[in-house]
Order: sequence, then C-alpha cells, then structure tokens
Amino acid sequence: MQKRTFIKRLGQLALASPFTPHLSYSQSRLTINGKQPYIETDDFWLKIRADYDIKPDYINLESGYYNIIPIPTRQKLEEHIKMVNFEGTYYMRTVQWDNKKAAAARLAKLVNCSPEELIITRNATESLDMVITGYPWQEGDEAIMAEQDYGSMLDQFKLAARRYHIVNKVVSVPNHPESDEEIVQLYENQITPKTKLLFISHMINITGHILPIKKICEMAHRYGVEVLVDGAHCIGHFDVNIEELDCDYYGTSLHKWLATPLGAGFLYVSKKKIPKIWPLLAEHRREPYDIARLNHTGTHPVYTDLTINDAIDYHEKIGVERKENRLRFLQHYWTDTVRNISGVIVNTPIDKTRSCGIANVGMAHLEPQELADTLMNEFKIFTVAIDGANVHGCRVSPNVFTTTEELDEFIKALKTIAARA
Repeated sequence: MQKRTFIKRLGQLALASPFTPHLSYSQSRLTINGKQPYIETDDFWLKIRADYDIKPDYINLESGYYNIIPIPTRQKLEEHIKMVNFEGTYYMRTVQWDNKKAAAARLAKLVNCSPEELIITRNATESLDMVITGYPWQEGDEAIMAEQDYGSMLDQFKLAARRYHIVNKVVSVPNHPESDEEIVQLYENQITPKTKLLFISHMINITGHILPIKKICEMAHRYGVEVLVDGAHCIGHFDVNIEELDCDYYGTSLHKWLATPLGAGFLYVSKKKIPKIWPLLAEHRREPYDIARLNHTGTHPVYTDLTINDAIDYHEKIGVERKENRLRFLQHYWTDTVRNISGVIVNTPIDKTRSCGIANVGMAHLEPQELADTLMNEFKIFTVAIDGANVHGCRVSPNVFTTTEELDEFIKALKTIAARA
C-alpha cells in the first residue's frame, strides 16, 4: 500500500468548504509526466485536484456514473465546440470522419487492439446492446449472464429472448469468491451445446468486483462460446489489454473513468467476428470486415469525438499505472478501516487484484437508501444506493481529486451510523 502521507498539508491550505481544499487552477497547476515513477506525494495529488472544479456543498463519492471533466480537458472541449461552430458544414462534410477515425485509433493503441477492430460509440449501453441485438440468433440459442450485470444489458437480453426466442441463463456472482476458478466454474456449469454467447462484466458496476476475464474467455472458447465483455467502468480506471483478454467483443463508456465529455464510448469487435453482427442502423454498402459498417450514427456532437484525444492526453499525463495505484489506494484506505466494524458490511472483495477504486458498503440495520440518505442529509456525503442482486449497500467511487481527509470524514460517518444499531 502507498504511504498515507496525503493529509499532512491539508490543514495548511485555505478551505473552500468544511471538507476539502480548493486550489486556484491558474495558480496551482503542476507539470506532470506519466512516465515518471509512481511517487505518493502531497503536492502531486493536490495539484491534480486543482485541475477540477469541485462543488463544495458535499463530498462527492459517486464518480462511477459520470466522471466530471478536468479543467484542461474541458477547455479543449470548449475550443473544439467553437471550431466546429465556426467551420460549420464545411467541417462536417470534409474532415469529421477522418478525425473520428484518428481518435478511434488512439483508443485502440490505449487498449492494445487493432484500429480496424474498434469504433467510437456514445456509451457502453449502445456498444453492448449493438452486439446483443445484432447477434445472429436462432430460436433455442442460449446466452449466459449474471444478475449483477448492468440492468440495461439484462433488459436487452430479455428483449432478444422475446424477439428471437433465445434462452437466457442467469447466474449469481458471489461478492467474496475464494478463487478465480470458483468464478470460472460458475459460468462453465451453465454451458450446453446450445450456448452461443457469454456476457460478463469486467468490473461489476455495483461492487467494483473485477472478474477473471482472460480465464473465462479461455474456458468459453474451448466450448466454441463467444464472450461479450462489459468494460463500462474499466477504461481509464485500470490498465486494460484487450489482446491479452482474448474476448470477442468489448464495450465501454469513456465519460466515466477516462473523463471524456458525455456521449463517448467504444466497441471492440474481433476482426473475424465483424461480419456476423448486424448494424444497429443501416450504413451504405461496405466490405464485411470493415468495422465502420457498425458505426453509422447520423449527425452527432463531433466535438466530443475530438476531445477524446485530450482526455487520453490528460490520462497519460497522470500515468496509467499511477492513476490505477491511486484509485486502489483510496478504496483500501477506507475499506480496510471499516471491514471489522460491527454492523458494517463491505460487499467488495478484500483481495487487491479483485477491485480497484470502486467498493460497496452496507449496514446490517439500515436499508441501502436509508444509508445513502443519512450520509447525504446528515454528513453531506454523496453516494448511490444499491439494493438487489445479492448487493445491499451504497456504491462508493472516489476519484483522483478525492482526498484522504474526505475519506476520513466518510469513515467517521460510517462509524457513527454503525454505533447507532
């Protein structure tokens, strides 16, 4: 675990709220280089915090839905909006597609896949539902998924079941597995000769549980089953190498941990699988292996596509490994402290390889929404309640701008609430 040195200088700084230091962006930016070795220092993360315009009304521990854009990236977005508006139709009829393709190539490099296998979408839901709906289903085909998977995908599988008469087989992933093999076996037990597609979350969104995707892909492929991976919370959160995962399809949102503007995601499709997926929207005739055949969207906010490059710049400036280490450190800073408190239930594995920045915590004597309301109304801490699929608690997702002082306030609040039981 990294040194817990981050809080030493907080008391020396002017406070913009009862909780956190707010530094002037123009005065406090730090020149950073992602290639420098990871060093946990006060100055480094305080300067990163200064790159964010943070609302002072509450402690924001819910970055999982939408990761607010750092000021340098937001300024680039504003420049792109002005440029597109100035160029008008000329831009839209000349270089918009070349620029989108270049941004997709940059993303492909970030996640280690071929640019010919990746397209920019609007979000993970669009990416994953495109595969679920566009898959060449036959009546009686089977798909496997988990009740902990994201609701929009489960709803899409239900729609496919009604439309194509496929069979959905749903497992339940344990919050605290004993081994990777336990997870692999859970899915393997559901495979039959009729199984066509296995859908799995790379990181379960409600608990932060990272699943052994590579091992699951190896197992599924032995049976001739394809694997669709939901990576909505992974890109920009921790290092993802799609080539090593060996999955067939991978969808994600980029407005979460990569901190792009809203309306950006990507879909990866293994080259040999591209011809079999039906497009969501019709495109003019293209070659079967041209992934652009899946990418017809009509007119859309092209400045979002341009800002993906700037978001990657900022991500790499911090450093992929450094950011991952920081997020994992923040999560364990609070979860390691509260796991043994009577009445507190942590729904995220303790093994550091099975989680990163996201975790989930509940109270034995409180419903999840009651806990979320108490944290917000009494302690001014914003989280989100999760109540279902064997998970009963609040999802907690700090960010690179989160301080250990804020987490100390959160720990104090949990201890206070637990003591009331």
